[in-house]
This record gives sequence, C-alpha cells and structure tokens, in this order.
Amino acid sequence: MTRRYAICNETFQDWPLERAVKFAKEAGYTGWEVAPFMLADDLRSFGKGQRDAYRETVTSAGLEIVGLHWLLAKTEGFHLTTLDAETRKRTAAYLRELVQLCSDLGGRLMVLGSPQQRNLTEGQTMPQAMENAAEVISGCVDLLKELDVKIALEPLGPQEGNFLNTAAEARELQAMIGSPQVGLHLDVKAMSTEPDPIAKVIQDNADWMIHFHANDPNLLGPGMGEIDFRPLFAALDKVGYDGWVSVEVFDYSPGVERLVNESMQNMLAAQA
Repeated sequence: MTRRYAICNETFQDWPLERAVKFAKEAGYTGWEVAPFMLADDLRSFGKGQRDAYRETVTSAGLEIVGLHWLLAKTEGFHLTTLDAETRKRTAAYLRELVQLCSDLGGRLMVLGSPQQRNLTEGQTMPQAMENAAEVISGCVDLLKELDVKIALEPLGPQEGNFLNTAAEARELQAMIGSPQVGLHLDVKAMSTEPDPIAKVIQDNADWMIHFHANDPNLLGPGMGEIDFRPLFAALDKVGYDGWVSVEVFDYSPGVERLVNESMQNMLAAQA
C-alpha cells in the first residue's frame, strides 16, 4: 500500500516554520502534525490571520496539515477525568476551541493523549474517570461532526500515567461516547507495553484505528531503537490501513536533521 508519512512539529524545536516545513518536505514527508503549544501560550490569542498564515506556509511547502496532538499539554486548569465539574466544563469548552483550531488549520484529526491532564485524581475510581472523560469528549461531538474533524483516543503505557493504558480501554471509552467522530490512535512506544505483540494489537484494533504514531520505546524515531518495524508495517498493510504514519519523538538529543532523515530512511527500509 502507498504509505503517507507525517512528522510532528515539535521535532523541529525552535526552527523557523518556513525552514522546518521545507526540510520535512525534502526528507520525504507529506504531512505536518501540530502540537498546539508550539503555536502560542494561549490559543485564544492565536487569531484567524495567524491561523491562515500558518496554514499557508505549511501547504505552500507541499505538506498537508494532518491535525493536532498533545492537545492539553502545557496548559493549566484543564483535566479530562477530574471529579471537579467546573474543571470538566472548562476542559470541554477548550476541546471545542481546539476542534475549531484544527479545522482552521485544515486538519481533520486530533490525537487525545496528554496523560498529565487525564490521570486519575485522588480518591477517584476508574469507572468515575471513564464516565467523566466520556462526558467531556461528548461535549464537542456536535462540533466535530459539523467541521468534519475526528478525535483519536490515545492509549499510553503505565510509565506515562494510569488512564487508558491499553487499546482495549480506549475502545471501551469510545463505546461509551458512541460517536463515529471518535476513534482510536495507536502509538508504537505505547503499544510496546501491551501484553500482546504490537502487530497483534494493530490487527485486533484495525476497525477503530484512525491514526498511527511511529517511534521507539527509547524515545527516538522509528528504527532508531530495538523495535523492528517490518512486521508492524506488514500488519498495517494486512488490515488495509490507509491513514497517516506520523513520526513522534521525545528525545531530541540526536539533533533535528538526524531525527528527521533517519526516521524516514528507516521507515522506507522497513517496507521494502
């Protein structure tokens, strides 16, 4: 299958946007995934003109804006599962703002990870957390449908937090929300903590998978650690996945150039 590769914008750190998107395109990527905290400290101050200019810069370089990830990272006053009703209300309202931002930028997908803003709070049970998360996300389903945007629930391993540690738990939450605008995101680093092999997790959840992050448990890019991506890409092909494969790294020490180029080279080699 023809694979579409994207890269997350925080990979480029403090590079000017024009330089970053040009480099990404030259490396072979055709998609650009946006962490909102890279745009502004307060998205409400990131107005229409700025959104239009950002989108134009990315698309003029030949890249498509995939959507958003790290939705609640580096924010204050928001939490997905908290027992505090006012905080949940603020969080639902902020998610709606992010849906609008995603649409304004030309994206159609929002990856909901942000473990620090969803971990269980003191005295909270898992059923309470699931109900609260379903309530918050349901609060933006109408806007998701109106703007043709989807939320992808992201399971994360126990080293990241204590809520939605497996694809099965994310699917349970999706079923509680009950909207086709909410699907499943799979991340290689996170799947490495599941009891089943990563390829099996992909195959078992193919019907709800709408996005995919390529990385390694060592926090570097695909193929820069111990994970063999050949069976993973074979599994994606087997289930007919035609969405984006987006590179997300967490350790920037090798430098931008190496991370961007080596990740792409490794992915191409893994599908050969």
